[in-house]
Amino acid sequence: MQQTQSRINLYALLSRIMLQELDVEMLKMIKNDETILEFFPTLKEWKPLYEVPEEKLLNEVINPDFVNLSVLHLIPYETFYTRDDQMIETGGANPVTDMYSAYDFMVDFEVARTLSADHIGVELEFMHHLATAELKAEEEGDIEAVKELRRVEHEFLNKHLLRWAPLYLINMKYEARTPLYFDGAEMALEYMLSDNEYLTKEISA
Repeated sequence: MQQTQSRINLYALLSRIMLQELDVEMLKMIKNDETILEFFPTLKEWKPLYEVPEEKLLNEVINPDFVNLSVLHLIPYETFYTRDDQMIETGGANPVTDMYSAYDFMVDFEVARTLSADHIGVELEFMHHLATAELKAEEEGDIEAVKELRRVEHEFLNKHLLRWAPLYLINMKYEARTPLYFDGAEMALEYMLSDNEYLTKEISA
């Protein structure tokens, strides 16, 4: 269960970072949590994190970098990478919507401010949603449900996130102007790959 809780926490963190600009509360949480900072080694050594007031740092440096990486220069949507015409599928034909519906996952477009359900932050949030359901099944001793949810998580990673997100994240790391998004891109890529390995072992055990 500890492993599942750790997976829930990491997917929640990655989804939050990829989905929208940070607020002061979120930045403080990252800055003051040694466990989180271990995943952000460049950020941990970045002097402005400790020397510049949070609000100023967000408004003038970190959040403009987010806009640059997620809105202006890079496109964080699966269908852009997987469709021949590089169009973002904003309607019901989006390839992720069936899986979302099957597992009672609703995208709040107003909160997320995304154009489409296949935004990287939303797909990571879906992994968080599945892992949370897995933990509940573990707590209830429902072994079959745990197995099924792990299979779905593995399928979603391989049919969706791992098909396109590595390319976006490599570009994100290259384009990032702040350590937060440089480290965040690297962490997301490494974590998805390691989680896929973990799930592959679990479902074949």
